[in-house]
Amino acid sequence: MTTHHVDKYSWKALLGSAVGYAMDGFDLLILGFMLSAISADLALTPAQGGSLVTWTLIGAVAGGLIFGALSDKYGRVRVLTWTIVLFAVFTGLCAFAQGYWDLLIYRTIAGIGLGGEFGIGMALAAEAWPARHRAKASSYVALGWQIGVLAAALLTPLLLPIIGWRGMFLVGIFPAFVAWYLRAKLHEPEVFVRKQASSNKPKKSPFKLLIKDKNTTKVSLGIVVLTSVQNFGYYGIMIWLPNFLSKQLGFSLTKSGLWTAVTICGMMAGIWIFGRLADAIGRKPSFLIFQLGAVLSIVTYSQLTDPTAMLFAGALLGAFVNGMMGGYGALMSEAYPTEARATAQNVLFNIGRAVGGFGPIVVGAVVSAYSFPIAIAFLATIYVLDMLATFFLIPELKGKALE
Repeated sequence: MTTHHVDKYSWKALLGSAVGYAMDGFDLLILGFMLSAISADLALTPAQGGSLVTWTLIGAVAGGLIFGALSDKYGRVRVLTWTIVLFAVFTGLCAFAQGYWDLLIYRTIAGIGLGGEFGIGMALAAEAWPARHRAKASSYVALGWQIGVLAAALLTPLLLPIIGWRGMFLVGIFPAFVAWYLRAKLHEPEVFVRKQASSNKPKKSPFKLLIKDKNTTKVSLGIVVLTSVQNFGYYGIMIWLPNFLSKQLGFSLTKSGLWTAVTICGMMAGIWIFGRLADAIGRKPSFLIFQLGAVLSIVTYSQLTDPTAMLFAGALLGAFVNGMMGGYGALMSEAYPTEARATAQNVLFNIGRAVGGFGPIVVGAVVSAYSFPIAIAFLATIYVLDMLATFFLIPELKGKALE
């Protein structure tokens, strides 16, 4: 059992996890903003510039797999602190890079540090909060990412002309210091300590615990479908819609930027609402409501041409498409035992992230072969698949005591 009330420790664990996740969002987005400046300064080809993002993500997937399993063995707080130090040191080194190869190495290793954040932070928050508030706590951690993305979108245009890309990498270290400071004051969650103390038999590999029997394998498959659709839809929409707005509808860069900001605010509202709804009516019905909302809002959006209507519809689209991020942390925490909880979060979400990486490519191919409205309709159909997976593969685990 976890604690029955929300105390100071609960909030500290939540804040430490959310700040770490904000650091991830901030770091990945500033890199996108800075690519042209870095490429000009270090004389990189477009392929080399793009590979800096690719290798950061490859590092993040590897870090997720490595650090999730390590935290199930050695502790949430301890391993999160290692990931922060790794991230901070190598992000700092990026500021002093002299060419393509040393920058690529620093980015990849910083990505490895960044990759552990999501799953371990979610496991820590879930173990530190009582069952009746668990989805809400998980949604607050997920909000960290969006806050980081928003901070990057607002700060980079202001700071980049003044301090340059090297200065921006140094700014990227600040959230790491905050997260490290918060974690230095945390002890391991009670449920983790108790499990470590009571377990004297040889431990099974946490990876094997994700497919230990037919029922668990079914749940793992369901969660992989959910996280894949989540990431596929998110990247497919966020990468392509600004392009669609400017090319098809003649939106200026400022208008496209405003649309993106409003959509991100919609996403934040969706995550916040999802956490509260999942604690009130359950995980499964909340997922189904949001998945249906995603289908309807995507189809409606594809029919609009009025810029004002599209701005408001963008917020609604963001809320449904990304609001489900508020539920994965709680769902995965409840579906797996303590000795595999962080591994499950990192492995299953990162498989989804890897599949989601193809989102922009597939949407681009459909746009080229057919048209943008058909590509949007295709995105709507993947949420129908999501609903089927939720209905048949995902159990209702609201209020479950953590094992």
